[in-house]
Amino acid sequence: MASQHEVGILIGLLVGEGHFGGDGRQPQITLRMHVRHEALFRWLERTFPGGRLYGPYEHGGRRYYQWMVRGEYLRVLLPILQQHLTPELDSYAHGRLLQMCTRYRRQLRLEAPGDGPGMHDVDRRGGRAAGSGSGSRSGAKELAAADGPRPVDEGPSESRAAQIFRTLRQEP
Repeated sequence: MASQHEVGILIGLLVGEGHFGGDGRQPQITLRMHVRHEALFRWLERTFPGGRLYGPYEHGGRRYYQWMVRGEYLRVLLPILQQHLTPELDSYAHGRLLQMCTRYRRQLRLEAPGDGPGMHDVDRRGGRAAGSGSGSRSGAKELAAADGPRPVDEGPSESRAAQIFRTLRQEP
């Protein structure tokens, strides 16, 4: 599992240079930078082994590498991104992440806001939503709608993520 320091570096890179989107069929996160940052890309490969490094490419006078995260590994990173990539940190990047989650909700196995038992009563940080203790549901529903899709509860996500990280690091 990546350390908080390593997660912080990843979040910073994605806020500054990352793209949250997809190809119409599957969601993806893309980080594209000049070849002079090769050492950083090699660090990403080691630290977040579920991503794939492509390149170097040369296009339009630019030489660059591209690191992409898709599929199961994107589902592993998503809770980390949702926890740390907040509107307070960077509203634009947070909005792009929410757009990707909304557009590819099914592929990411996310529930729509308010779906499932009690989903509208809990904010994404695990606390009670505003107005949920007083019998008023409207404040909680607005909060849920603003926060976007939520991961489907498939048990303890940290242990699942740790298993996948371990498996990926063991592969040659």
